[in-house]
Amino acid sequence: MELYREGEPIQDKAAPDGPVETRWERRKFSAKLVNPANRRKLTVIVVGTGLAGGSAAATLAEAGYRVRSYCYQDSPRRAHSIAAQGGINAAKNYRNDGDSVYRLFYDTVKGGDFRARESNVYRLAEVSANIIDQCVAQGVPFAREYGGLLDNRSFGGTQVSRTFYARGQTGQQLLLGAYQAMERQIAAGNIEMNARHEMLELIVVDGRARGIVVRDLVTGEITTDFADAVVLASGGYGNVFFLSTNAKGCNVTATWRAHRKGALFANPCYTQIHPTCIPESGKHQSKLTLMSESLRNDGRVWVPQRAGDNRAPGDIPESERDYYLERIYPAFGNLVPRDIASRAAKNVCDEGRGVGPGGLGVYLDFADAIQRLGRHTVEEKYGNLFEMYQRITGEDPYQVPMRIYPAVHYTMGGLWVDYDLQSTIPGLFVVGEANFSDHGANRLGASALMQGLADGYFVLPNTISNYLAAGPFDKLTVDHPEVVEARQAVTERVKRLLAVNGDRTVDSFHRELGHLMWEYCGMERTEEGLTKALGLVRGLRDEFWSRVKVPGTGEELNQNLERAGRVADFFELAELMCIDALHRRESCGGHFRAESQTPDGEALRNDDEFSYVAAWEYATGMPVLHKEELDFEYVHPSTRSYK
Repeated sequence: MELYREGEPIQDKAAPDGPVETRWERRKFSAKLVNPANRRKLTVIVVGTGLAGGSAAATLAEAGYRVRSYCYQDSPRRAHSIAAQGGINAAKNYRNDGDSVYRLFYDTVKGGDFRARESNVYRLAEVSANIIDQCVAQGVPFAREYGGLLDNRSFGGTQVSRTFYARGQTGQQLLLGAYQAMERQIAAGNIEMNARHEMLELIVVDGRARGIVVRDLVTGEITTDFADAVVLASGGYGNVFFLSTNAKGCNVTATWRAHRKGALFANPCYTQIHPTCIPESGKHQSKLTLMSESLRNDGRVWVPQRAGDNRAPGDIPESERDYYLERIYPAFGNLVPRDIASRAAKNVCDEGRGVGPGGLGVYLDFADAIQRLGRHTVEEKYGNLFEMYQRITGEDPYQVPMRIYPAVHYTMGGLWVDYDLQSTIPGLFVVGEANFSDHGANRLGASALMQGLADGYFVLPNTISNYLAAGPFDKLTVDHPEVVEARQAVTERVKRLLAVNGDRTVDSFHRELGHLMWEYCGMERTEEGLTKALGLVRGLRDEFWSRVKVPGTGEELNQNLERAGRVADFFELAELMCIDALHRRESCGGHFRAESQTPDGEALRNDDEFSYVAAWEYATGMPVLHKEELDFEYVHPSTRSYK
């Protein structure tokens, strides 16, 4: 069965050539600038107020552009970036342990299993140090050593300490810094903030992104807003799996609407499984809780050596425990990258050695750390995380080991962007997790916050000017044919969802879709399973449009209607994810194809056939695949070993 057709290759024409160390500086110099007096005439819409969107809005407004910001939360500071715990990477080398911009670049390309662009990753490493200085100046309370210097810790996939942190609240503190910068510009009249508004369509006029259609989530009013450029900073799509570490409201609608209007969607099957989550406790759950990866600095991961050993952890002697990460990967031990740790946990549970309900868990044990460092030191480093774990599980991790299991956490796929962060629709820029550009097939821990703030504070403000220098563009009115069409499409979609009036809830469909995706397009995939999933997803989508029940109306606060629209988009995304996973016949990053593995069960890449970005074009009938070949001049693809 033919699932897609192949189109013309795609190329990043914005990226400079020459030495990777000077590409970003040369790109900034070659980009067109906008005169400060002219910036006041230009308007930019920013969708999303997390680290990427908040920092972008604040920086663009500070530069003099008129910014209109949108989020579906009741406050911009409730964006999901606030939930990030462990830290933010930066190549400061404060520990003098061999870190450098080049080593962060190398670790990130290798950690992404050689499926990321060198140009983008080097730029990310290069500007990382500036992020820390910016945030310290904003008053972000990073952890400090006794002498007052900023502290660092290690994260998976690295052998240096480069992660800056604020206990287990790093995302919250960084977001408050960006939020304060936004609020300063809101007070100055340079940012118009629109909370509790959801973007439901992108307005494209004469081939350019010129605005959005939004629904007021309180009144139900559907309105349009116009600008000279649109920035999407709406996060990832991990909630296609229903159970994930994402907030319940996280969705794909903003980027999927843009995809349907012509923006290519890159590597949709690249999702990250986080190894350090509290295991599922029952069918009542609507999300999973992440425990910071920083815990693997001092916690030791183990399971019983014998399958079916149901003794309490304290009753299992050391000689009968399997510290399997330390055994299999002695060079990195418990700090192997996330995809390696996740797959190893699944393997031991599949062997029947898992712990807790259903055998879906492994121990993360701090007994050695408490004995070595003392309880007080452990409390200082991880106290709020331990408290959170105890509140959720009723177990005291100071007395008994934590139980953890992998869960969907982050998405490396997203809208395709060039070096300037511009999508295939001119005037549509995409930042943070909403784009695909920096992490390849697997994101290293503490790199999400780094990318979000790098894009928002330092990259986008320097590249969007190259586009805006040609503006301001012609004024639009609500009666323009393409504006009318976009608004009408939203209205009709709302009416269609309300008109089904079936007998199944939105959440019942979402839960069933998530189970299918986790089972067949999760950590381990097979051609047979993905083919089966594709048929099941399509059948369930058809059932959704004939049986979903959305009570209420569109002219009021209606959270069932909100969720229904988001789940409808998840169905379409899920189909593309399965097609993307089927076509990529290799094991890569966290995406393990059972048909592609080494004799000892490790992931086996296929660089000869799949060293490219898969950028998908939306088309009625079947999607069109555009390949962007990846060129490695500096970090040459090799067998990815952490042993």
